[in-house]
Amino acid sequence: EAIHVLKDCGCASPRLDAEVLLSACLKEDRTRFHIDREQPLTEKDYQEFRRLIERRRCGEPVAYIVGRKEFWSLPFEVNSHVLIPRPETEILVEEVLKVCSSLKARNLRILEIGTGSGAISISLAHELKNAQIIATDISQDAINIASRNAQINNAANQISFLSGNLFEPVSGKFDIIVSNPPYISREEYDRLPTGVRDFEPELALRSGADGTSFHREIIKAGSIYLKPGGWIFLEIGAGQRDRVEYMLNASNLYDNIAFRGDYAGIERVSVARRVLTGG
Repeated sequence: EAIHVLKDCGCASPRLDAEVLLSACLKEDRTRFHIDREQPLTEKDYQEFRRLIERRRCGEPVAYIVGRKEFWSLPFEVNSHVLIPRPETEILVEEVLKVCSSLKARNLRILEIGTGSGAISISLAHELKNAQIIATDISQDAINIASRNAQINNAANQISFLSGNLFEPVSGKFDIIVSNPPYISREEYDRLPTGVRDFEPELALRSGADGTSFHREIIKAGSIYLKPGGWIFLEIGAGQRDRVEYMLNASNLYDNIAFRGDYAGIERVSVARRVLTGG
């Protein structure tokens, strides 16, 4: 019944969504459904399941309904105060780890701008046990969620979460600056799927007329907060490579500029190194 309801409303993955929501309702693993297919639901569970399906039918993302999302094989609490972590953002984490493996510094200082749920910083802390990370976000609600996620994933001792706009609450120099900033243009925002536009925080999505306002600010200030030879990593949107590459080159403060595409062929991550001298 649930699969048919979700299929009729245009849901892209009706069976998966129905199974995930039933799993959340019963607090059991999805594999149990195939073992106990004939076991009837209690009336209470049935009504709760219908309520969850109705929320999904109205476009609310499954991650918000169940209150969690996996990223980097780690569990993260999510709600409407934070962007739902996307699989393509794992590429950003991968690129940071590649560079970190080649750096000689034992105690890396990493700064994340716009941490949201904390997915990037916590994933990096999980892999880089000696790294010390500062993560900022303009939303105190997001900082609260990220802090809880750090506790859940045993990373709280490595990460300091600070509330403030961009670099405002930080000081000192860093080996790495990483950010998945808002990168949706004004025009693109109006065309987003309902499940994104109506439920995920606009603050974490929109970035000026062309979608690169935050990239511009982070690149400019990043040169101040990066150590010479330090690296900056930015997630970018489709078609934004040329603009971001121009910003990096025009500053004359970065070299080793490179880009990496996601598995759909969209250039997704920009990488650059703070020049060793000058600037």
